[in-house]
Amino acid sequence: MGKLLILSLFITASGYARFYVYLKLKKYAQETRIMITLKGISSMATRTLLAELCAAYAAQAGVRVEMESVGGVDAAKRVAAGEAFDVVILGSDAIDKLIAGGHLMAGSRVDIVQSPIAVATKSGALRAMISPSAALKASLIAARSISYSTGPSGVYLAGLFEKMGIAEQLKAKTIVPAPGVPVGSLVAKGEVELGFQQLSELINIEGIDVLGTLPDEVAYITTFSAGLPSKASSESAAAAQQFLAFLNSAQAIPIKQSQGMTSIPN
Repeated sequence: MGKLLILSLFITASGYARFYVYLKLKKYAQETRIMITLKGISSMATRTLLAELCAAYAAQAGVRVEMESVGGVDAAKRVAAGEAFDVVILGSDAIDKLIAGGHLMAGSRVDIVQSPIAVATKSGALRAMISPSAALKASLIAARSISYSTGPSGVYLAGLFEKMGIAEQLKAKTIVPAPGVPVGSLVAKGEVELGFQQLSELINIEGIDVLGTLPDEVAYITTFSAGLPSKASSESAAAAQQFLAFLNSAQAIPIKQSQGMTSIPN
């Protein structure tokens, strides 16, 4: 009886040991399945979107994409300075300039997503009228302070305010955020009354109310595109192109929509 009990305990212990080893091996296989790592840089507008898409791509293709998101102007400067990346995702105008400057491969531009400009106020604050454009103009004049970024949306807004004839009136009360600082965070803190930025950058910030996008007659849609560095190896370029194909796949559409963005029309 004693021998049988000892044998039974040995078998049970051996089973646990084998199961433990199995779990360790399984974890090791999962961790080492991701053999390739791509390094990318993007603007803040696509940060949350790309985090989700990179995670989905890693799970599907076994390729890790380490995407750093910073202010668009700073990102373009780093690429132009020769910092090594496998893929660059910025506003289409910035991508075109980097291609023209020889920093990205000619013909490598791939349009990824489109995003509208939206307007936000602090949660609970009086909701300003932003449509039609005449109401937007009146709200801008009445606001104690406004803010917009230095990216594609900011360039457009500066031109729009010039066309509206209110640029000088707004200059003294315009707060320009530091690179990488979301306009929405200034709105949430009460430092800015009206904040303008890509919808994708506003919808995930707590403490603000998104009033909507710019009225149709003055709306502006930013196209975010990707490009491949001119010094990329053939292996790196091929891996990056596979990643970009995924970003424009059907699987990516609902992720883009959840972030207030739309796919590029065929």
